[in-house]
Amino acid sequence: MSRKPKSPEPVVTDMSIVEKAVAEAREMMSNGSTKIDAAMAMYRQLESHPQDVVVRAFIDGAALTDRGALTYWYNCRRKRSRERPGS
Repeated sequence: MSRKPKSPEPVVTDMSIVEKAVAEAREMMSNGSTKIDAAMAMYRQLESHPQDVVVRAFIDGAALTDRGALTYWYNCRRKRSRERPGS
């Protein structure tokens, strides 16, 4: 008996959440927060969004380069997985 592969979860992109996260990150940066703190705050709000959306938000909200934003995405994803209970 063959098993049917699970279909992927639908990708959620709520641009109002993205815009809010970017605005909050810009505010954090103007108040002296580090780029990683701003990126992590955004990631916590946007982790259900596709990678490309989160990376673009990092570029806009934390003033990162394309490569830097991708690196921060990987690092935030790893850190967030350690923050969850049972991980």
